[in-house]
Amino acid sequence: MDAVERVVAQIQGLSGTTSDLHQLHVFLKHSDDSLRGNSSRLPPFFSQLDPSFHSLGYLYLLDAYLFSRVPKDDVSEVSKLVARFINVCRPEQIRLASEKFIHVCKKLKDLVMGLDAPIRGVAPMLTAIRKVRASSEHLTTLHPDFLLLCISAKCYKTGLSLLEEDVLEVDHPKDLFLYCYYGGMIYIGLKKYGKALELLHNVVTSPMSTLSSIAVEAYKKYILVSLIHNGQHNTHFPKYTSSVAQRSLKNFTQAYLELATSYSNGDIAELQNHVEVNKLKFESDNNLGLVKQVVSSIYKRNIQRLTQTYITLSLEDIANTVQLNSPTEAEMNVLQMIEDGQIYATINQKDGMVRFHEDPEQYKTCEMIETIDKSIQRIMGLSRKLTAVDEKISCDPLYLAKVGKERQRFDFDDFDGVPQRFNI
Repeated sequence: MDAVERVVAQIQGLSGTTSDLHQLHVFLKHSDDSLRGNSSRLPPFFSQLDPSFHSLGYLYLLDAYLFSRVPKDDVSEVSKLVARFINVCRPEQIRLASEKFIHVCKKLKDLVMGLDAPIRGVAPMLTAIRKVRASSEHLTTLHPDFLLLCISAKCYKTGLSLLEEDVLEVDHPKDLFLYCYYGGMIYIGLKKYGKALELLHNVVTSPMSTLSSIAVEAYKKYILVSLIHNGQHNTHFPKYTSSVAQRSLKNFTQAYLELATSYSNGDIAELQNHVEVNKLKFESDNNLGLVKQVVSSIYKRNIQRLTQTYITLSLEDIANTVQLNSPTEAEMNVLQMIEDGQIYATINQKDGMVRFHEDPEQYKTCEMIETIDKSIQRIMGLSRKLTAVDEKISCDPLYLAKVGKERQRFDFDDFDGVPQRFNI
């Protein structure tokens, strides 16, 4: 019996009880190098194991096989093999070797992206996250990979299943950066610009000792989405933004900040000229589509400004004022804005007049009260969780030791008293 056969025999014999699994885990750790050295011989042995019963052993074999480059002709079948394993494996077993499980899942992402079929990895990756994480509040290193697959496959709504869950535990800062960045892109794809701004804002203002390229790309999109959603971009960073971000981000996003300046002037010709001059830059950043949405939004933004001055206005006057081609185009824009809730107005088809109205929401309907109550309950829940985290940190020995050292450095007893008399 050679080394691989001996490993398979141990997997078959020690996958029943908890004590057997721990014994098997120790054995597999010692056999890891041997399995990787024989990776090309492993495929025939997969059929001898049941991934739903021998999950831990199957995982070790799969990890060892994927450690080497998968032959191009086998990529499709191997991706199916990994997807089946993820769907049927036992969470309590794969969590014993979570790092290997994560490696296997990331290889699946690489395989399906290589096949130009990202949609084949979306469902298995979501299943993998739910099996490996400790709770719904835990951000795993697989979250960004799942969101990237959703973006590549244009399965934006599937990505919402994770984005709508609160995240309170993060293993690695980079995972949070990517999670928020990709999450922002998904909300942009769904045209939920408010939620996109929240996530992109998190990337830009997160603590960082050196400027992250993810933060730079997030800030570019943050500027564009701010213009689309709010009609302006605030160039001042919040006080809690890291000094390195405040100092350096603007240097890498000049074309976008200049675009925001042109937008704020309301001059469509100037804005379009700026886009044309910097077209290659926006295109290389994969932001040209978003930039075009910014240009389109300026017409609607100018129409919104009219509501602050006029009560009634003809479609022809609107078209001339905001530089649209015709009254018909003005009507289409006004109708879209009414449907989106951006303005409140009625159009008289007979005389082509538009009458602007005040916001009809009185904030006293049952639906609005229920919405406010849900928001309050959610905030109260988050407050309780933050209090619990604060108490946990306050009792952490490492934290207390560090704080103790800091206090010693600034203990008032270490300083001389204030001199009562000066010698001049």
